[in-house]
Amino acid sequence: MIQGAVVLVWLGLCAVQDARQRLLANRLTLGAALLALIYLLCTGDTWLGAPARQGLLAFVLALLLTLPGYALGRLGAGDVKLLAALALASNAEYLLGAFIGATVASVLWLMLAPTVWPLMGQGLKNQLLYLAPHASKKLPFAPFLLVGFALAWCWIH
Repeated sequence: MIQGAVVLVWLGLCAVQDARQRLLANRLTLGAALLALIYLLCTGDTWLGAPARQGLLAFVLALLLTLPGYALGRLGAGDVKLLAALALASNAEYLLGAFIGATVASVLWLMLAPTVWPLMGQGLKNQLLYLAPHASKKLPFAPFLLVGFALAWCWIH
């Protein structure tokens, strides 16, 4: 239970930074990946309790899901590292759930943002500048991954 909450807090920090700066710091992505890998190697399990083999499978799956998007310019390097770190801390079920949830959340945001954005306070708009409708063709990924993981965690847990 506490492990999933820690992942949610970490993803929340990543989401805030990504929405505000359109950037994911290596300290948050590579640092988490390194901690997850050390934990995996020392205990034989991922942070969320899956066998190491499942964490490594999720890591390969994360690369397969993100590297094409990175090559096409749809995902940044930070997004690839973020999903890789999540994979090392979890398993393929959580990873796929988070990725699918993130995709659904981003599509919903694209549909709802033109209606919701004008109703938001200016302070909030300034904090979430990169989520503005038509701000960029490439939305920050971490806020949607946070939503996707939260949904997957509730569903699986």
